[in-house]
Amino acid sequence: MAIDDHLATRPSEEELRRLLAGKVPEPSFAHLARMSDDTGLFEHARGPIPKRWHGYCVDDVTRGLIVVCREPDPSAQLLRLAEIYLAFLLHAQDRERGFHNRMGLDRVWHDEPETGEWWGRGVWALGTAANRGPTPWIRAVALERFADGAELRAGLGPQSRLNHAMAYAALGAAEVAASHPGHPAALSVLADAAETIGRPGSDPEWPWPEPRLEYGDPALPEALIAAGQYLGDDSLLRDGLGLLDWLLTLSTRDGHLSPTPAGGWSLGDPRPAFHQQPIEAAAYADACARAYAATNDAKWLTGVRMAINWFLGDNDSKIPMFDESTGGGFDGLGQDWRNPNQGAESTIALISTLQYARWLEGIPAAG
Repeated sequence: MAIDDHLATRPSEEELRRLLAGKVPEPSFAHLARMSDDTGLFEHARGPIPKRWHGYCVDDVTRGLIVVCREPDPSAQLLRLAEIYLAFLLHAQDRERGFHNRMGLDRVWHDEPETGEWWGRGVWALGTAANRGPTPWIRAVALERFADGAELRAGLGPQSRLNHAMAYAALGAAEVAASHPGHPAALSVLADAAETIGRPGSDPEWPWPEPRLEYGDPALPEALIAAGQYLGDDSLLRDGLGLLDWLLTLSTRDGHLSPTPAGGWSLGDPRPAFHQQPIEAAAYADACARAYAATNDAKWLTGVRMAINWFLGDNDSKIPMFDESTGGGFDGLGQDWRNPNQGAESTIALISTLQYARWLEGIPAAG
């Protein structure tokens, strides 16, 4: 049987109910380790087997560093992965121009350093490692290089429209602000991100600051919420919460998460829409968890649970989006099928979201 045919098989209704009613699985790092070597993290896979010839990218290495640093009691293997990923980012970073993004299997960079979205993710990962890194030396080096990355934000002002890049950087800045209150570069990045993202529009049907929903959009209201928190600006906090509430409502269908597809979405386009990607569910989990932390409003816990359940099969196609045998996440959800490949981005999105199941267990039932 071909791998595509095998993985497209739909579970029975009984199997799906059992999966959703059971205990959420612990995040597994087995596939993340399979996708990694002593240089970095391979980007793509055929099924669970790494496609080494596609090489590495900063986008995914940053995501890997973030989820490893979020683990409360990392194993020796995860400590090693954290050091590998951080070393890769240090090699990718150019203090004057930003970050490289793509490296070949030959360990040669295939691009020039720039300040694209991977710059924002690089700053996010460095900020996370500076706050939550598993060793003092990881935290110290990451804090130093966060400051270097943050200084390059001047080229990403409001006219550049790189709102996702600034949003990701703001999430790293929030990590630094949490562990180093008043950190000047962190607060400056948060302020710049809020200006770049902009205010909600006046049309209640479409308050989104862009004409079309895109990839990873929950990061934008999350960045506004973070900016409101650490800058002490209640209006920014309200803006972020309002946009996230609108986005989550739009992406809820029959009680489950129905996120923006890979090609984007705007008013008049059909829903549900496909090809849905795991990174969207992970972004909702992140944003809703931050909204709960900022407000203590239990309604945001519903968003986190929907993101978790999306992977377990409570989605538009009723197909689980993780592989229990490998620990990998599938690359995308179609109508009545799933992409059989288990790439780095999808696997890390799975790990990140399952980490919140553990977080939910620690919240009192009264919420």
